[in-house]
Amino acid sequence: MIKTGVLVSGSGSNLQAIIDAIEAKRLDASISVVISSNPKAFALERAKKHGIPTEVILKDSFPSREDYDREVVRILKSYGVELVVLAGFMRLISKVMLEAFPMRILNIHPSLLPSFPGLEVQKKAIEHGVKFSGCTVHFVDEGLDSGPIIIQAVVPVLDDDTAESLSKRILAEEHRIYSQAIQLISEGRLEVRGRRVTVKNNKVETGAMENPKAAIFD
Repeated sequence: MIKTGVLVSGSGSNLQAIIDAIEAKRLDASISVVISSNPKAFALERAKKHGIPTEVILKDSFPSREDYDREVVRILKSYGVELVVLAGFMRLISKVMLEAFPMRILNIHPSLLPSFPGLEVQKKAIEHGVKFSGCTVHFVDEGLDSGPIIIQAVVPVLDDDTAESLSKRILAEEHRIYSQAIQLISEGRLEVRGRRVTVKNNKVETGAMENPKAAIFD
């Protein structure tokens, strides 16, 4: 069982999905602590409801991002955390944390990276006219949503989609694959070589998807 620390800033729906997976015995992990940069984050209430220790670290209490991360690292280490999980944590990660947890910090992003990093990604996907979108769990590095990719889930972009409707379908997949990524790490099944992350004993369907479906050619 791998000990995780979850960093949050908002509602914590991905945190809740991870908690649910642990309690349902689908995920062989524990959450040692939930740390928030926002004292009003609903994620804190979710954690407390399940008896998970919480900490609030305010960014204005520290002169630099590095000093902030040193405090985060100190708390994570004090709880014996082995894997750091970002779940809506609205702060960039500095070298301080990356060096403290090398290839042990995960993030989830609501697009098929490397497409559409950053914010408002569902709006960008619709405006760009892509036919598929989705979400990506990746290791965190010094770039913006640029770390090695662990797992992705794909959803079609419908002709009548709005940013809100697309976000809702993607979020359901986020809730599913984040726990899967953590489980792969817990089982020691990942190998990272440069940018490529491979999974031992991986089974994947090789059939193609298309959108729109060109039924006339079936």
